[in-house]
Amino acid sequence: MKKREKIIYWIATVWLSLGMLSTGIVQLLQLEENIKSMELLGYPMYLLSILGVWKILGVITILIPKFPLLKEWAYAGFFFVMSGAIISHLAVGDELITLFGPALLLALTIASWYFRPANRKLEKQ
Repeated sequence: MKKREKIIYWIATVWLSLGMLSTGIVQLLQLEENIKSMELLGYPMYLLSILGVWKILGVITILIPKFPLLKEWAYAGFFFVMSGAIISHLAVGDELITLFGPALLLALTIASWYFRPANRKLEKQ
């Protein structure tokens, strides 16, 4: 792996981790802004707790060494959660500015996954 790719990987992964960790904690705290957003989107409130726990566990998974299959699942989960957030906000006609956070985290998810080192990838069978 080239030095440039390692730098891209770690920058994307650190920012992705910070973003997912902070939004996961905020979702667990169920702040008023998150409750209003979930109501607008038509989702049940208990989904905040589920998403918050999954995001925190996903961050731990992508940061720890080894467990490449689990990492694939974490990246897939991040992809589905962020793409689902974008689609949900578009479906209810929410303001475009609300798409910035999920779109940024989606882009960071893709970059981190794409540039991950060989020892963090599944071995080809």
